[in-house]
This record gives sequence, C-alpha cells and structure tokens, in this order.
Amino acid sequence: MSTLPAKPADKPKGPANRIVPPNPVQAAIVIGAFTALLYLLEAVDAILPANLDNLGIQPRTLGGLDGIIWAPLLHHGWSHLFANTLAIVVFGFLAMAGGIGQWVAVTLMIWLASGIGVWLTGGAGVTVGASGIAFGWLAYLLVRGLFNRSFRQFAVAVVLFLYWGSTLLGVLPGNPGVSWQGHLFGALGGLLAAWFVSMANRRGKQPAGTPTTTPTDA
Repeated sequence: MSTLPAKPADKPKGPANRIVPPNPVQAAIVIGAFTALLYLLEAVDAILPANLDNLGIQPRTLGGLDGIIWAPLLHHGWSHLFANTLAIVVFGFLAMAGGIGQWVAVTLMIWLASGIGVWLTGGAGVTVGASGIAFGWLAYLLVRGLFNRSFRQFAVAVVLFLYWGSTLLGVLPGNPGVSWQGHLFGALGGLLAAWFVSMANRRGKQPAGTPTTTPTDA
C-alpha cells in the first residue's frame, strides 16, 4: 500500500499582466458590434427622424434618470459620433485584456459613474454621447499597470498618454456644449474599476487553502 504525495496546487494564471485580449477576434467582434450599434441608432435618428436624443440624460429630473442607460448610445449628429469612434474602438478593445466578462463589469461601472455624475451635476439640456465611456476606458488603461505592478501595461499607458493625453483636459469645464461632467465621472469610474480589478487579481493569486487530495493505491 502506498500513498502518493500531494501535489502543490497550480498557481492560477491570472490576466493581470495581459495587454491585449486573450481572444482578439472575439474582442474585435464585440467592440465592432458595439460601434455598429451606435451608427445604426444614429442612422435611425437621422432617417426617421426619431428624436432619439431626447432619451438622453436630463439632470436632476425623474424623467431623465433612464437617460443614464441610453445616453452613451446616442449622439448629437454624425460629427459627434465620428469624433468618438476611434477612441471607442481602441480603448474598448484594449480594455478587454482581462476577458469579456471583466470588460462588461468595468464598462458597467464606468457607464453608471458617468451617467449618475451627469444626472447629479450636469447643466441645462440633454446630454448624450459615448465620450464618458471612452474617458473611463482611457483612465482604466492608464492606471491599471500601476495597480497591477505591470511594466507592460504601464508601457502601453505611456503610449496612450502621449497620443491621447491632451484629451484628458476634457474633464475640466470651459468648452460650451461639452459635458465635462460626463468625462470627469467616467474617468473616475475607470479609476475605480482599475482598483477593483487589481484587488480581484491579487486575491486570485493567493494559494488555495485546501490541500489537494490524491489517490491511494492498494
């Protein structure tokens, strides 16, 4: 009769240091479908016209609360959508480095933070546009390397900052007709999401407390 020694549990292979999605094709399809939805809604609004922009966020009104859900999907014309497209595609794709499930959670946190922030502090009028989501993704990508202590992610953040860093000025008031509140609270949502993801990654790296059982030969 012999008993095999217990094998140590394998260390989980977390996505903490990943800089591109684990399944790039799937990620491209997801962000492509999201972007296509934005263009489809803008086309519907332009052709009918459906006045879909009225579904955006109307600050501090009960009727404007549901705009938190719809606002990122709507835009004030094609030029508004064109201006957001590249950032949406690039940031959205890179933010899927932790997998689709994590990306959905991160995006939801940014979506709600941006929308609620606009509803609480926004000015008069109706706010629409996905730039708050884009700002959140950018903030998430800029700080995740610091939280995860990942040199590769930090290097990607440097490149993104060099190209898009000036856009971060959009979190400050001063440009009429631009919701700096959406940008600011979206970015704060991205920072918070990066912190939560780093905490989850660290917990995932902890060794299992229960020893692994092994078969006994007789």
